[in-house]
Amino acid sequence: MRDPLPLTHIFARLRRGWEVVLTRGPSQIQFWFIALAVGVASGYAAVAFMTAIRWLQAFLYGTDDIRMIHSFAATLPWFWVLTLPALGGLVVGFILTRFTPDGRVRGVAEVIQGAAMNEGRVERRAGVASAVSSLITLSSGGSSGREGPVVHITGLIAGWVSNRINADGITGRDLLGCAVAAGVAASFNAPIAGALFALEVVLRHFAVHAFAPITIAAVSGSVISRTHFGDVTEFTLPGVNTLAFYVELPAFLLLGLLCGLVAVVLMRSVFFVEDVATRLQARSGLPPMLRPAVSGLLLGAMAIWFPHIIGVGYETTSAALSGELLLHEAMVFAVLKVAAVSITMGGRMGGGIFSPALMVGALTGLAFGIVATGLLPEVSGAETLYALAGMGAVAAAVLGAPISTTLIVFELTGDWQTGLAVLVAVSMSTALSSRLVDRSFFLTQLERRGIHLAAGPQAYLLAMFRVSSVMKSPDHPRAPAEERVRAAINEALFVAPSDTLETAMPLFEKSGREFLAVVRLSEKSETPEIVGVLLHIDALRVYNRALAATAAEEHS
Repeated sequence: MRDPLPLTHIFARLRRGWEVVLTRGPSQIQFWFIALAVGVASGYAAVAFMTAIRWLQAFLYGTDDIRMIHSFAATLPWFWVLTLPALGGLVVGFILTRFTPDGRVRGVAEVIQGAAMNEGRVERRAGVASAVSSLITLSSGGSSGREGPVVHITGLIAGWVSNRINADGITGRDLLGCAVAAGVAASFNAPIAGALFALEVVLRHFAVHAFAPITIAAVSGSVISRTHFGDVTEFTLPGVNTLAFYVELPAFLLLGLLCGLVAVVLMRSVFFVEDVATRLQARSGLPPMLRPAVSGLLLGAMAIWFPHIIGVGYETTSAALSGELLLHEAMVFAVLKVAAVSITMGGRMGGGIFSPALMVGALTGLAFGIVATGLLPEVSGAETLYALAGMGAVAAAVLGAPISTTLIVFELTGDWQTGLAVLVAVSMSTALSSRLVDRSFFLTQLERRGIHLAAGPQAYLLAMFRVSSVMKSPDHPRAPAEERVRAAINEALFVAPSDTLETAMPLFEKSGREFLAVVRLSEKSETPEIVGVLLHIDALRVYNRALAATAAEEHS
């Protein structure tokens, strides 16, 4: 009988295995175990974030039940309701001004950008500051959701692991998908939707190689959540929701169109308030640190009369899904929630937009359902069914994710019998809203910053390559003569080394030249310094390789 291996040999083998992972990347089986570990860590991160919200909310408002915060806030003195969001905004402003370069909260949009353009990595310093800011915002009465911060927190975990194992782009993106799937699954107790959210929203493809590890991570995140909070759904629906007749389906088509328009109003309202606030801040000279505090003060003033706008909005959403609101209440609360979310996010506080979209959608659907069932009661089902369909339709349009949002709605409510109505409304809302914005709220955010992910890889890949990495030196055998380079400069056919191919390619198209001069402008000299040339064929070659690699990843 052979003696067992000494511990020194075991540790040596483990060390060699770890070195192989670092130098060559993990094998498929190894990657699944890494995905499991990332899923568990992300699940615990989501649970810790939600627990921290409850603790801080209990300290500020006296209740740790996020579902009943607005009812409890209604019993507090008016000055406390007014000042709490403002104080929270003041702290948020200090954190963001101190620890981010632009004073903005990071969220889902930045995670999507990291997946597409930064090999699955996201900003660490600004990400941590954003997580803390969102925690304070959500606990002090900000009108936003928790999914955005959770997604970015899990992105930080994935980025740390990717850096530790020296992951390449594909592995880094898959790890990011695993972390996001686990975080979403833990936040909403929705493992199926968590996995599809990561694929549909963050990675924006359904490659087979990513499906297994992302599913493993989503299930592990959901298990962590259920271990701590139990296997419960976020919302409970009364009775049985069924379609009275198939002739009721046209009403859900109309509801979908209405929800698509409501989603567009919600998204554009956020952007409108952000632009107006930026202009007012510039004109008034308001310090950036005070911008979230002013937003919090406005929210507090609204909450004195309408505490329904405080926090995530689960209580009002549940009331809408249960049919406990009147028509005018549903309409007024929906308008106020849009205003509150716009002030919160446009005022650069913190949080995400998914949960507010659920609330606005449920209120919109309930209002539509009350009218529809009142006009044709003999062929109508329950008005709460319209609230459920509206909730999914607005949220799907905002996220630009009809598949995962539909499943999130099912898993949040536990009602799988109303799929036909929800799918009809979701399909119509996303079809309409995607024509009026850049596919989703997150992609529109990026488009406003000049990052063209909505148009696909053919649009954003050019921005990933700097001219300095593609250009040829002036003395390269393929470089044109200096006289020709000078002539190109005189015709303004030049770029800087720090420019990207996104700047260079339109110049190639416009001029028809086979090269551009690469120059460095100096303040001391009016004559630009020639540092190289960018050949059209080299730029095309790099671009084609990137397109081919992206296509190979998405179809592998």
